[in-house]
Amino acid sequence: MKLKILERMILMRELPKEGNFSTLKIIRDLQNELSFGEAEYKKYQLVQEGDNVHWDINVDEKEQKDVKIGEIANSIIVGVLKALDDKQKLTQQHLSIFEKFVKN
Repeated sequence: MKLKILERMILMRELPKEGNFSTLKIIRDLQNELSFGEAEYKKYQLVQEGDNVHWDINVDEKEQKDVKIGEIANSIIVGVLKALDDKQKLTQQHLSIFEKFVKN
């Protein structure tokens, strides 16, 4: 699935921090797939300041990474997004990933 920088960061932030052994291994693999390597840090001019990350916003609209998301990882993401929706905790930033994962 093709994801923008912001979508990848939001997903990393929203992934569960707890679970069973099998689920946590899948989440760890998904986090590795969503994360940024050194080349991307340079290319997108990513800068971390405390809990915030900044990048060249013009790049975000053009660049997307084709992230490999397995069936169970997809179910985890859908579950997280549906839970946020049920609690009315979705924000504008969640909309594009909600549409890609839940409404698709």
